[in-house]
Amino acid sequence: MSAATQRAGWSRLPLRAAAFVVLTCATILGVSAWREWAARDAVLKGAETEMANVARSLTQHAEDSLDLLDSGVVGVVSRLEMDGTDPATIAKLRNLMEVRKKATERVHGFAIIDDHGNWLTSPGTIGSTLSDDAFFRHHQLSPKREAHLGRPVKSLLDGEWVLTLSRRFNKPDGSFGGVVLATISSGYLSHFYEQFEIGRNSSVALTHGDGLIVARYPSNEKFVGRSVADKPLFRNPSLQRPSGAYHFKSPLDGAERVSFFKRSGRYPFFLLATVDKDQLLAPWRAAAISRMLYVLALVMLIGIIGAVLVRQLQRGQRMAAALVEKEAHFRLLAEGSSDMVTRIGLDERLRYVSPSSVRVVGWRASQLIGTPALAGVQADDLPQVQALVDAMKRGEKDEVRVTYRNSHRKKGEVWLESTMRVTRKDNGSVDGVVAISRDITEQKTLETRLETLATEDSLTGLANRRCFDDRLNDEWARAYRDRSSLALLMIDVDHFKAYNDEYGHPAGDACLRVVAKILAAEMHRAGDLAARYGGEEFAMLLPNTDAAGCARIGERIREAIHQAGLVHASSPISASVTVSLGGATCRPSFERTAGSASLVEAADRALYAAKDMGRDRLMMSGEVMNLLPKASGQ
Repeated sequence: MSAATQRAGWSRLPLRAAAFVVLTCATILGVSAWREWAARDAVLKGAETEMANVARSLTQHAEDSLDLLDSGVVGVVSRLEMDGTDPATIAKLRNLMEVRKKATERVHGFAIIDDHGNWLTSPGTIGSTLSDDAFFRHHQLSPKREAHLGRPVKSLLDGEWVLTLSRRFNKPDGSFGGVVLATISSGYLSHFYEQFEIGRNSSVALTHGDGLIVARYPSNEKFVGRSVADKPLFRNPSLQRPSGAYHFKSPLDGAERVSFFKRSGRYPFFLLATVDKDQLLAPWRAAAISRMLYVLALVMLIGIIGAVLVRQLQRGQRMAAALVEKEAHFRLLAEGSSDMVTRIGLDERLRYVSPSSVRVVGWRASQLIGTPALAGVQADDLPQVQALVDAMKRGEKDEVRVTYRNSHRKKGEVWLESTMRVTRKDNGSVDGVVAISRDITEQKTLETRLETLATEDSLTGLANRRCFDDRLNDEWARAYRDRSSLALLMIDVDHFKAYNDEYGHPAGDACLRVVAKILAAEMHRAGDLAARYGGEEFAMLLPNTDAAGCARIGERIREAIHQAGLVHASSPISASVTVSLGGATCRPSFERTAGSASLVEAADRALYAAKDMGRDRLMMSGEVMNLLPKASGQ
């Protein structure tokens, strides 16, 4: 990378940091909004379930109530067809029906009506006949004997709204003899619905098949008998099913409602249980506002911190630019005054030391003159420096630059960079060396850190691709020299994209770190190397390892990742995170025409074979070769 490219990247750093902060804030807001919307949907789904249970229970109650009425009606019809309609029989049946009415709260009344529509059980109390009523005409015109559920009507006895259930009875000759009528009070049903506390401003309505409201809670007296036949529950084809959830704006009170309807399979009515959507969502809305305020506060805090960071980066850029501008002037001053200048004689003792020695090595010039020039050089670096000095003394080199560790009076040990040039007499013979030395300890520390960053993957802590490639070449050369074996495992996390899509990139990064930790635990020897090869793919280099050893290590890795128990609900092969592994071994001394890339290719082919075989398995390159004839049909 050129210096211009580096400067351009550095100049764009504040913009990238600002974009990162904005993206982070937007992501937090987006995720929070999605979670709140999901919580809202959960509240509505829970309400639909609750309304469904209420609707089913109350539909069953209505059917049971009508069955109870019908059983009484059937008994009366049987007596009438057996004993006739003489006054004695009617009197007995009247007494029986009164007893049943008093014994059963839900029964509003019984009545026997002759073939002309006259009341037989209440003679003289009703001034009009029922010959024009719909239920009477139905039985008069139809020979069918089953029960008929009529529309809600007002009782002629007490003016109360009732639901009628009737059956026809015949005369001995089979002709129409009249109708036995039983009624259930709308008020009883509404009072029964009142017992179900399903939320504020909730309602339950029982509606006849032709659209007339039979009973409702609350406000039964206001709505009973009202027709809703023109509403979507009767007009919309998609709602003509036995039951289902239904969100609508109530035509009765104008409230947005969450409801569930249930149509009876035995009688022409359906029941609708509803709850006010605003009242239902009020607790969620209050909690969501509270949570979103916390999220907004967090986003604002991140924004403020991000703004400060961007500002500091801009300030650092300005300071760096100023430092670069002064670097040339500083170098001239450093070489002339701040760096330590020494003159070394042919006896390798110091003849001259500049005053800056106090800063560079911690000793005054007067303390150093006459001492061995290389006395402070660290023992490991001394042979290199000594060899250069000897070469210069012999006239083989005129100028050299060397970096080494040197003792410091106060700091213990520092890194020095020395530029040494020979000096000659008039006759051209070497009479000494002039050295200009500077302290580069901080630079070496930074270089060490950069070397670590250049060879280490920042996410997993394993070696990166560059380090892996270098080590592979080195180990290949070593195995070639030693005539030993070299093994390689390629490891790929199965369905990792689906894992990221399901759980998010932070969870994906955590998953990769767990896999990296397992790989690092398998590096038992100094020469073993685990590296992140790219994305979700890892590599493990195993010097001096045969195929059996490579397979054992691969299986241990696969089992350890299984046992880590990282949940992967989107994986079609396992409920937890799995890996596919491809292994290959070779002896470089037998592969004279091949290079290290051939080992990677063999392991990679084995890895793809493991994927093709269903993933979550280890395949060795030898096994892949055995499968080739089968795959080609040989």
